[in-house]
Amino acid sequence: MKYYLVAGEASGDLHGANLMKALKEKDPKAEFRFFGGDKMLAEGGELVKHYADMAFMGFVEVIANLPVILKNLSFCKSDIAAWQPDVLILIDFSGFNLKIAKFAKSKGIIVCYYISPKVWAWNQKRALKIKRIVDHMFCIFPFEVDFYKKWGMDVDYVGNPLLDAIAAFNPDPDFYQKYQLSDKKIVALLPGSRRQEISRMLPDMVEIAKNWPDYQFVIAGAPAFDQLYYDQYLDGADIPIIFNATYDLLNNAYAAIVTSGTATLETALFNVPEVVVYKANRISIAIIRALGKVRFASLVNLIMDDEIVKELIQPYYTIEKANAELGLILTDQKHYKRILNDYDRLDERMGTPGASEKTAGLIIKYASKQ
Repeated sequence: MKYYLVAGEASGDLHGANLMKALKEKDPKAEFRFFGGDKMLAEGGELVKHYADMAFMGFVEVIANLPVILKNLSFCKSDIAAWQPDVLILIDFSGFNLKIAKFAKSKGIIVCYYISPKVWAWNQKRALKIKRIVDHMFCIFPFEVDFYKKWGMDVDYVGNPLLDAIAAFNPDPDFYQKYQLSDKKIVALLPGSRRQEISRMLPDMVEIAKNWPDYQFVIAGAPAFDQLYYDQYLDGADIPIIFNATYDLLNNAYAAIVTSGTATLETALFNVPEVVVYKANRISIAIIRALGKVRFASLVNLIMDDEIVKELIQPYYTIEKANAELGLILTDQKHYKRILNDYDRLDERMGTPGASEKTAGLIIKYASKQ
């Protein structure tokens, strides 16, 4: 069959690539065309648009980039119509993908949504819209099944694809030598994968690093950017930036400062105690807080329904608070071990790998019936 996928950020590229790999195993003649990134491209098919040109976060930021977004939407619709896929697979990225779902549904294309939009977090009535325009929803958190049931929608729970990605990870035994790292304990800095996130969070992370000379700080570089882009935020600090090796970095890290997003869960699954941070345009944050329906921002705390990692989200975020929380992790062994014990509970709740294979099987099953 012909599969058209739309992923608009780094995490979607990762999950899309793993899903494509699983689809090829079950459908060896599968054809792919997609909006995504380098990981999806490595699985074959044709990359139509890279997510680096699409990822805008926050209400104000979206409005400022509205002409680009509308152009991307129009192009995506026309490209889908021209290619005529058997199945459209949308991966998270709800602001863009729900509009694409509505278009594809009107054209009689099977619409599958992998990784539900976070409608449970705010504006929950969007679930009714999803029910109208999405044929099959594949959820990665257990609580989402009950949420959609409240709105009269049956969905498939497939487990979390991050478990698949981590299970497939092969550690690099020469990591320290390859990147010329010292024997000091590593503090990983994950400033995000979007331009706005990096520009806002990385300068603060660099400032915090200056307070801890006995540790080596290492930045996880997003594949959509290069060394030169990151250098402008280092303020002369000698902090290495490692590209395409985030899992190796987390596998060797002692602690981390992480911009809120998928990376917070990845960090926890690698058993790295972390401080979760986030700041954005003040108006965007105010709107999100006004509409928000959940207690926590980080995926780790959302899944556990408990603050097992400290999250400092604007307006409660400051460099001083983030530095103090990192200090607790680095200097208080009881605090450090408490986080690791809580991660054990998280591992139990997350379950086992297999989301990509299960989702691929269900997509083929549903598409074959129509």
